[in-house]
Amino acid sequence: MQRRGIVDLGSNTARLVDYLMEPGEWYRLAHQIRQPVRLGQGLGEDGLISEKAMRRAEKALELFAQYATSTGLGRLEVLGTSALRDAANRDEFLDRVSGLDLDVQVLSGEDEARLGVLAVANGFDLEDAAVMDLGGGSAQVSLMQDRRFVSGQAYPLGAVRLTERFLLSDPPKNRQVGALEAAVEAELGDIAREIRKRELPLVAMGGTIRNLARAVQKEQRYPLLERVHGYFLSREDLEDLLARLLEIKAKKRARVPGIKSDRADIIVAGALVYKWLLRRAGLAGVWISGSGLREGALLRQLLPAPHLIEDLRSFSVQNLLQKYAQSKEHIELTRVLSGKLFEGLKPLHGFEDRELDLLDAATVLQDIGLAVNYFRHDRHGAYLVSSAPLMGFTHREQALLAQLVRYHLRGRPRLGIYEPICEPADLRLLLTLAACLRLADHLERPRARRVRDLKVEIGESEVLVRPVAAEDLALELWQIDQHGELFESAFGRRLVVEPVYRDAPARESIPNQTVTDL
Repeated sequence: MQRRGIVDLGSNTARLVDYLMEPGEWYRLAHQIRQPVRLGQGLGEDGLISEKAMRRAEKALELFAQYATSTGLGRLEVLGTSALRDAANRDEFLDRVSGLDLDVQVLSGEDEARLGVLAVANGFDLEDAAVMDLGGGSAQVSLMQDRRFVSGQAYPLGAVRLTERFLLSDPPKNRQVGALEAAVEAELGDIAREIRKRELPLVAMGGTIRNLARAVQKEQRYPLLERVHGYFLSREDLEDLLARLLEIKAKKRARVPGIKSDRADIIVAGALVYKWLLRRAGLAGVWISGSGLREGALLRQLLPAPHLIEDLRSFSVQNLLQKYAQSKEHIELTRVLSGKLFEGLKPLHGFEDRELDLLDAATVLQDIGLAVNYFRHDRHGAYLVSSAPLMGFTHREQALLAQLVRYHLRGRPRLGIYEPICEPADLRLLLTLAACLRLADHLERPRARRVRDLKVEIGESEVLVRPVAAEDLALELWQIDQHGELFESAFGRRLVVEPVYRDAPARESIPNQTVTDL
């Protein structure tokens, strides 16, 4: 296991992230420290970082260096963005922090854009997209095709820079807003037309868009409040929020749930950029990325070129399982049994590979709540799944996955608080997958690996399941008998289980399928 420390030294904020990782296999965030520095404050006037801003950034880096030394993290990789890139006195600042033993890199606009695209490519189930990272000093806008960077550049449209240049009143006046939008039009007009022409989705990252998304989530009591990554912020919701923010002063904006106090004075400028781009590109909304520059830099170290996770959903599941590891043998066999049930019952349910993939993930993760406590581990596991960074899954799919874990053992499955983000047919889907998962789990409930295979026969009024075993299945059958109602609700047929007893094959003859084969 390795550790990596990366610092994003932005125009508004400096953030240290401390990652644990096994190159090529898994990673997770262990710790982070965030410090507002406003390094880009006043930069637009004379091109110089002010003395006050330098001191703020220097103190933040001193704090980060002390953390790295005291925790054994090692030398930090510091990524400087717009403020350092544009500052005429950049070298002076670099000299001042040279004694901290930091690996300071000043990124070009294209380099910054490339790292953002890399984060999106490994964070969303998308092949093509427009990617935007709006920071304090600049906004990087890039095009991604086949999960690879095509083009991108930095524009002088950061939230701090635009606020200082245009929004001089608090709250801003209409003419100031108009002048800002005209500046955005001059910079992004061509890229907006390209996005519209190619019908690309927009994925956005950075503190501004995340704060805006969280504010909408909190206002609407969104059921996955722990998850901003993968959230779709509609243009309508963004514009409604922006209209309210434009009417109040920064001090009052700071009290809006979801908006950090140190962003309250600049968030309107960033929101105006997104409003303009969504309208001009003809987009219904924007996908929010919780990953960005820092994650792109980490993935560059974690994976060999082209630094892409081959199967994002499987990797995410394995990443979570690594943190709350359970019996691989139990998982392997239960996956085989649940998959056979799904395929055997397909004439009744009609679902396809995407739904089977969801069942498989639930089968792998069903017992992770045991890491918290045996009692109520189904509920503990559901919370862990609902709050985990499961890249490649939509919020709807993550909600269904959490409910499958919640009801894998007992109870009648329901959508519960997640109903607003689910589709009308999802209750039937949940019942179907839960019935397959629960039956498979009960066949392997004692963890004795007595059931080696199974066959499914569908009749007019009943479904006959024939588990193949070499030993008496009295315990398994007793367990199954307690939950026949769920099966009948899901498939409209009575469940009949009749074991077939045969000599046990060698343990090694179980299908060669492991947790990492997800």
